[in-house]
Amino acid sequence: MSSLKIENMDVRHGQLKAVRNVSLSIEKGEVIALIGANGAGKTTFLRAISGAHTLTAGRIYLNDNDITQRPSHQRVNAGLALVPEGRKLFTNMTTEENLLLGATSARKGEWNVEKIFEVFPNLIKRRHTKTGTMSGGEQQATAIGRALMSNPDILILDEVSLGLSPLVVDQVYQNLEKLLATDTTIILVEQDLSRAMKVASRQSRGVHARRRNCSR
Repeated sequence: MSSLKIENMDVRHGQLKAVRNVSLSIEKGEVIALIGANGAGKTTFLRAISGAHTLTAGRIYLNDNDITQRPSHQRVNAGLALVPEGRKLFTNMTTEENLLLGATSARKGEWNVEKIFEVFPNLIKRRHTKTGTMSGGEQQATAIGRALMSNPDILILDEVSLGLSPLVVDQVYQNLEKLLATDTTIILVEQDLSRAMKVASRQSRGVHARRRNCSR
C-alpha cells in the first residue's frame, strides 16, 4: 500500500500553470528527492500536498484516504508534516516551545522532545534559547524537529540547505542521516543534485521524470 499517492495534479498561480499533470506513488520508508532550479514548481507542488495551495486538477491520497479537499490542519492530523522553505519558526519562543507546538495534533508515535534531541544533539544546549538568536543550522534542525513532533507518516522537507553555509549544510545532512535510519518516509526538495541523490532511495531516472512534470 502506498503511503502517498498523487494522481494528475495541476496547480495554477493565476494564469500560470506552476505544476502540470504530476503523478507519483510513495511507499512507506522511501526517501524521494525532487530536483529542479528556482521556478520549477517544486515548492508549489509541496504546498499543494500540504494543503496550502488548492489543486486545479487531480487527487491526493494518504494511506488510501482521499485528502484532496481537506484543509492543512486536517492533513497534519492525517499524517503529513511540512518543513517550509525559510523554516518559519516563532523566533521569540525557545527551541523547546517551538518543538512542543508541533505536538498539538496529538498523533500517537515515537517522536517527543527527548527523541528530537537524540537525533539533533546540537539542540540540547539550545533547549531554552530563543530560536531567533540561533544559527541557521540550529534553526533548521528545530524546524525539522517541530514537524516530527506531529508524528507524521510523511515528512516533507523544502530546501533544507537554502541560505546555509556549506559547513552548516554538511551538519544538517549529518543529522538527516540519523533521521533516515528511523525509516521515516520523506519527500525532499533540493537544488543540490549530489546531496539529494546520496539520501534518496529512488534512482536518478525517476527524479528526472518528475522534473519533466513541473513547469519552469
